[in-house]
Amino acid sequence: MSSAPRCIEICAPCTASPGESDAAVQFLRERLVLFARVLFTICFGFYVVANLLRVLDGHQAWDRFLTGRDNQLHILTCAVLAGMWALASRGRPTLPRLLWTDAVGSILVVLGCALIGLTEPGSRAEYQALLGATHVLVARAVLVPSRASRTLWIGLAACAPIVAVGIAVYDRPKVAAGLETGAAFSTSILALWCVTAIAVSAVASRVIYGLRREAREARRLGQYTLEEKIGSGGMGEVYRASHALLRRPTAIKLLPCDRAGELNIARFEREVQLTSRLTHPNTVAIYDYGRTPDGVFYYAMEYLPGITLEDLVRQDGAQPPGRVIHVLKQVCASLREAHAVGLIHRDIKGANVILCERGGMPDVAKVVDFGLVKDTVSQDSATLSAANTITGTPHYLSPEAIRSPGAVDARSDLYSVGVLGYYLLTGKRLFESDSVVEVMSHHLHTTPTPLSARTPRPVPRDIEEAIMSCLEKDPARRPQTAQALMDALEASETAGIWGEAEARAWWRGFEKRARDLASAEEATATVAAPAPAAAGAGP
Repeated sequence: MSSAPRCIEICAPCTASPGESDAAVQFLRERLVLFARVLFTICFGFYVVANLLRVLDGHQAWDRFLTGRDNQLHILTCAVLAGMWALASRGRPTLPRLLWTDAVGSILVVLGCALIGLTEPGSRAEYQALLGATHVLVARAVLVPSRASRTLWIGLAACAPIVAVGIAVYDRPKVAAGLETGAAFSTSILALWCVTAIAVSAVASRVIYGLRREAREARRLGQYTLEEKIGSGGMGEVYRASHALLRRPTAIKLLPCDRAGELNIARFEREVQLTSRLTHPNTVAIYDYGRTPDGVFYYAMEYLPGITLEDLVRQDGAQPPGRVIHVLKQVCASLREAHAVGLIHRDIKGANVILCERGGMPDVAKVVDFGLVKDTVSQDSATLSAANTITGTPHYLSPEAIRSPGAVDARSDLYSVGVLGYYLLTGKRLFESDSVVEVMSHHLHTTPTPLSARTPRPVPRDIEEAIMSCLEKDPARRPQTAQALMDALEASETAGIWGEAEARAWWRGFEKRARDLASAEEATATVAAPAPAAAGAGP
C-alpha cells in the first residue's frame, strides 16, 4: 500500500453550534462579557445621569438616589448585569454555565425594566420600560452569538413581564380613567411593541449568526477548520487547524489564491507528494491533502507546538555544544532518509527546524517546509524546482546553490547544516550583512571565521572541525553524506553530555517562561480594561 496521503474530498458540512470547541466557548464568553459590560455601563450611567438631572431640576432630593423604588429596581438591574459580567469572566466557565448566564441574566434584566414600569403608574413608565427592554434584546442579538430560535424564546420569556405590567397598570382605576383608548387597546399596543422587539432581535440574530457561520464555513477545508495563522513557508502560509472528528491539532499549509498559477500549484502539489514519502520521526508527518472548489491547494500535517531553532537562539543565545550535537544529529537523520530517495531540501535553516516534545520525549527536532525540495530522480525536477533560479535563504545558501542552482546535491544541504550549527554554537550569523548580494558574495569567496574566534564559550575542537568542514567552498571537501556528518558528530567527546535530564530541565524552564508571559499579558489586558462600578465584577 502506498504511503502517500489520500486526497480528501472537499465538502460543506453543517455548521455546528457554538461551543463545540474551546475556541467557540471562548468566543461566546468574550461576547457575553462584552454584552454585560456594555449594558452595565449604559444602565448605571443612565441611573446616575437621570437622577442628577432630576435633582438639578428640583424634582427630587439627593436621598432619593437610594430610597426611590424605581432607583432601587434600577440598582438591582445593574447588579444583575454585574453578576453576568462576573460569571462570564471569572475562572474557566463551561458552555452550560455561559448559556444559563445568557438566558437567565437577559430575562432578569428585562424583568427589571418591566418592574420599573409599576413604580410610576400613569406616567407612561411602562413605555420607558419597554424601550429599555427593546434595547436589551437588540443589544443581545447583536453582541451574543445565538440562533434565531434561542433569541426568540428568550425574547418571549423576557417580554411576558412587560405585558403583565401593562395589564396591572392599566387595570388600576385612576390609570384607566385617564386613558383615551381604553385599557384593552393600550395593553394590545404594548404587546404589539413587544412582538416587534422580539421579531427584530430574532432577525438580527439570524443574520449575524448566519454571517458568522458562513465565515466559519469559509475557513473549513474538508474535515479541517482553520483557527489561526502560525507562520509562512517557502511556498505558502501555515495555519493551526482542528479535525472535525479526530479532535487532533493539525497544521494546514495552503497556497493562497493570489499566488496561484499552474506552475506554483504543480510545485506545491509535488511538495506534499515528495514529503509524504518520508517517514523518519525527525521529519514532519503529512496527513492529507486536497484542493478547495475555488482552487486553493492545501495539505494537513502534524502540529508541532514548540520553538524553532531561530527563535531558540534569539531567546537563549548560543547553545551548549552537547545540545547542538543532539539537535544536528536529528537533522542529519531526517536528511539521510530524504537524500536516500533522491530529495534535496534546499532550505535548511533555523526557522525550518522545530524543537518540540513528542511522545513524552523532550528536544525532538523536526525538519519542516520541503517547499523548495529538489527531486534528483524525477524527470520533471528541472521544471518544477526552478533549477535555474537561486532558491533558499541567503544566509544558508551553499556556494554551488548560488553559482549553479541546477547542480546542487545532498552536500548543499550539509553546507546549510554547517551554517545552522555555526549559528547555534555562536549565536551569530556565519556572514553578517544586511545586503543579500554581499552575503552571497561571502558564501562564494570568504573563508569563514573559526567558531572559537566568535564566541567566548569554549567549543570542543572536534565539533569545530566537523562544523567547519561542512562550510568548505568545494563540495568534495565536505562530508559526503548526512551519515558521515552524523558519525563525525557522534565521535565527539561532547556527544551524549546533553541527555534527557538536561532537556527536561530546559523545557520546564521554557514552559514556565511561556506561562509567566501569558499571565503578564492577561494581567496587562485586565488593567487596561475599564473597572466595574458595582457588585465587584471584573472585566
